[in-house]
Amino acid sequence: MATTIWHNPRCSKSRQTLALLKEQGVDPVIRRYLEDAPTEAELVEVIDQLGITPWELLRRTEAMFKTLGLTKNSPDGELITAMQQHPLLIERPIVVHGNAAAMGRPPEQVMSLFH
Repeated sequence: MATTIWHNPRCSKSRQTLALLKEQGVDPVIRRYLEDAPTEAELVEVIDQLGITPWELLRRTEAMFKTLGLTKNSPDGELITAMQQHPLLIERPIVVHGNAAAMGRPPEQVMSLFH
């Protein structure tokens, strides 16, 4: 079963999560999502797999978040479009394994996908 990590090498949590996966014998496909942005459909699927809302996947500390004027009351579709157009707004890292996904915050959380 394929495992993919949505990875930003500049993010310490992303680097820690990737290292943990490799320590556990998992050799994931590395998707540098800032260069290879997910489609809106992929974002919808991952949000569903994570069992969260688009708002919860949004990095609200990024300057682009404030620039776009997004709020908790913004429609889900607007939030998803913003993340697709500005992938820096996507919380990271995300590990997808089969039909399930987990957020690497903390990195150990992704190991639940393999038990």
